[in-house]
Amino acid sequence: MRVLIAPDCFGGTLSAPEAAQAMADGWHASAPDDELVLRPLTDGGPGFVDVLHTVLGGTVHSLDVTGPLGEPVTATWLEHDGTAYVESAQANGLHLVPKADRRPLEATTRGVGELMVAARDAGVHTIVVGLGGSATTDGGQGMLEVVSGDWPKIIAATDVENPLLGPHGAAHTFGPQKGASPQDVEELESRLEAFSAEKGPHLRDQPGAGAAGGLGFGLFLLGATRVSGAGLVRDLTGLDKAMATAQLVLTGEGSFDWQSLRGKLVTSVASAAAERGLPCLVLAGQVSVGRREAAAAGIEAAFAVVEHAGSVDAAFADPAGTLAALARHVASQWSA
Repeated sequence: MRVLIAPDCFGGTLSAPEAAQAMADGWHASAPDDELVLRPLTDGGPGFVDVLHTVLGGTVHSLDVTGPLGEPVTATWLEHDGTAYVESAQANGLHLVPKADRRPLEATTRGVGELMVAARDAGVHTIVVGLGGSATTDGGQGMLEVVSGDWPKIIAATDVENPLLGPHGAAHTFGPQKGASPQDVEELESRLEAFSAEKGPHLRDQPGAGAAGGLGFGLFLLGATRVSGAGLVRDLTGLDKAMATAQLVLTGEGSFDWQSLRGKLVTSVASAAAERGLPCLVLAGQVSVGRREAAAAGIEAAFAVVEHAGSVDAAFADPAGTLAALARHVASQWSA
């Protein structure tokens, strides 16, 4: 059987290539005769530059930019065929801030703007900004503080479709995971509402405006068009071609939850598999999506590393090993 393995990264524990390899190792241990094709993916969040560089080649540029709390961080962007690929999480990512130090009211997207300026000044004609995994909820205000002058074409590759404001917006949906208390969430919502009312009230309900703490909205103010980050990577990595001869598809991410159903990578992969009548399985750190919702997204079954390992501590003690063990277990059930 030919198995296509196409996961996203697993939070701060495994990169997409590491997750794909762990799945492959486990599957091969149980089904050594199966042919495994690895296509690590990203939906615009962490790993965006690494995955695309692996597939496209090109030149990786490195520079120091402003981190989410004002400290300098080293970030990269990819130049390929006149297009710059910028991973916003390299400048404003949640992984850059230890949990005890998270200050969502202060976190800034300034460094994202600095990456964009560097790319523009290098002479590219298009800048694709991958959004996701952010520590910020500033609506892109920090980014806008450093961008000025004429701009090339900008594409916002978002990992979610959320609007800027409201119960499904940037502050209420993603603020708590960035360390925001209930009071902080209300303060962030108020700031975003005031900023958007002044700068572009017609843009705040656009799908993706709430991505990366409202950075999507800030990019829309610069005239950016939005695409699905997962869909873009799906095209650039040749995922559809790899599926043409596959018989089973494995994908995965750190947490398979309701946010996954709002434009994230696993649903894009499942959609591509469903178009070809292929069964799609999800291997995730944790699973909170019900079977009915998963089936509606084209997912045959979902399996949790934490459940298989027995505890969160066990799963995090050896992320690659526990993911491989889960893949081995799943292969014993699904390999032809």
